[in-house]
Amino acid sequence: MSPAEAPDETLDPLATADPTTLPVADRAHVLRDVRRLVREHRRAGLVMLGLHSAAALAGLAGPWLLGGLVDDVVASVRSGVADPGGVQRAIDVAVGLLVAAVVAQAVLARVARKRSLVLAEQVFAQLREEFLDRATTLPLSVVEQAGTGDLVSRTTNDVDALSYTVRYGAPAILVACVTTVFTVVAAFLSGPLVALAIVAGVPGLLLGTRWYLRRAQPAYAAERASWGRISTTLGENVENVRTVEALSLAEHRIGLLDRVIGTTVVKERYTLRLRTVWFPTIEMSYLLPVVAALVWGGYLVRHDLATVGQVTAVVLYLRQLVGPINELLIWWDELQVGQASFARVVGLSAVAADRTVSGDTPDSDEVSAHRVGYSYTADRPVLAGVSLRLTPGERLAVVGPTGAGKSTLGRLLAGITPPTEGSVRVGGAEVTGLPLDEMRRQVALVTQERHVFAATLRDNVALPLPEADDATVEAALDAVDALDWARALPEGLQTPVGEKGVTLSAAQAQQVALARLVLADPHTLVLDEATSLLDPNAARHLERTLAAVLEGRTTVAIAHRLHTAHDADRIAVVEAGRITELGTHDELVDAGGPYAALWRSWHGG
Repeated sequence: MSPAEAPDETLDPLATADPTTLPVADRAHVLRDVRRLVREHRRAGLVMLGLHSAAALAGLAGPWLLGGLVDDVVASVRSGVADPGGVQRAIDVAVGLLVAAVVAQAVLARVARKRSLVLAEQVFAQLREEFLDRATTLPLSVVEQAGTGDLVSRTTNDVDALSYTVRYGAPAILVACVTTVFTVVAAFLSGPLVALAIVAGVPGLLLGTRWYLRRAQPAYAAERASWGRISTTLGENVENVRTVEALSLAEHRIGLLDRVIGTTVVKERYTLRLRTVWFPTIEMSYLLPVVAALVWGGYLVRHDLATVGQVTAVVLYLRQLVGPINELLIWWDELQVGQASFARVVGLSAVAADRTVSGDTPDSDEVSAHRVGYSYTADRPVLAGVSLRLTPGERLAVVGPTGAGKSTLGRLLAGITPPTEGSVRVGGAEVTGLPLDEMRRQVALVTQERHVFAATLRDNVALPLPEADDATVEAALDAVDALDWARALPEGLQTPVGEKGVTLSAAQAQQVALARLVLADPHTLVLDEATSLLDPNAARHLERTLAAVLEGRTTVAIAHRLHTAHDADRIAVVEAGRITELGTHDELVDAGGPYAALWRSWHGG
């Protein structure tokens, strides 16, 4: 990393990586979800807690027995009565009980740990399924605005961090807390006055933890958000590698990634500084009581206010606290990471739905837009006052300069994005008020983007209609002129494609996407540059083939190739977010307006 690209140490380590990221749940939301999980798994949680409590109680027998044994020996010495046999019997009994306690603790701890891991897996499985449900039902417009990097980061980094915390961290913290409470209680029962030495460690424990927690939560939240920005930048670099190479942007993109990583390093260093202050403070807080117990215990024994056995038991209990407190130290810090990840995972539920089901039923196949407007930001409308009525079976071509709003209009007509003003209706019903399954049966959108899933070719094509037989799938492929190459694959329709399978070309992937549409069988299709990834001859041939398939369906074709417009029933010219011309090809050419200029330019006239 060059000095110019090094991270700026003056950056605010608590600043989020990107203000457009998906929402993060606040503390109240997180606590509410935690309480819900506790209620849903109450019975299993109580069983687990009981087993861990029993194991902790069994582990407390050692100091108690040793303290009693010390007092017995001291009493025997002070009495002046030599009773080696009595002392030996007391030792034998103490050792026997201690062995029994150790065995009981080992058995109980093993059973308790198994129950903890099973419960943790059940809880995490529920969280993962809930996250998947939330992620797959996110409004597409929200995901596009936030970018896929943030969602990918939550799906990978945050889910992994949450998995580690739920599976191992939460049970470990629970065990450590139970053991700590029981140990402190046992110390006070063994020697109340001696156990007052515990107070010596309370100020450092409370003040240090309070100082840490006030800073840790926002710091870890900013750190996780910054990782999301890294995922976004990496994804952009990989997905657009050809553009980067063509425009010689490699150095610029590497520099951008270096700066994003540098910002993340600043946030990581900040959380590291928090730990380097908190850890020594806590360690001192649990060592001070041991020293205080020895000094204070010696004073009490000298003044006959406590016995040597009580001091022994309390000191051993205080030393025994080191283990669970160390466990708390380690896992409490991990808990901050897990809490930040949990807030990002459950934050998806805070995304408001962009539509509500109205219950209206379409009474025809007519699609219309009335004074439709759309804005990504309040002061920059993409569309304004667009009205359009499509006759069933009509072929409409939408043309215009880049950035005019053509694709946005197509998305509104297909119900992908609700308009910010006006309405889009199908058969008199608001298109975004229809249930999603019903909406897809009415209107469907296919864009220049395509995705081939890691599955067989048949499964890829049959996504809209899983019960379709092979003959139906082949008919859909034949409709888009893809059947020949599909049959030529090593295993035909059963050939694995996508990741770890046969790699399809861009044109083949687009044909698969179009074949899905044939199976979906909507009455209205919005084609947004649907054939742009094919060479002109192949695209022309595919469009002619599709013409027979699309016969009787309403088609909205958004394209820059004006031969599509020439073949359409009507043409809509979109400029600066408005329809400036609407008519047939001949009408618009004769009018001598924007479309005529585009036509002459396209033909070189």
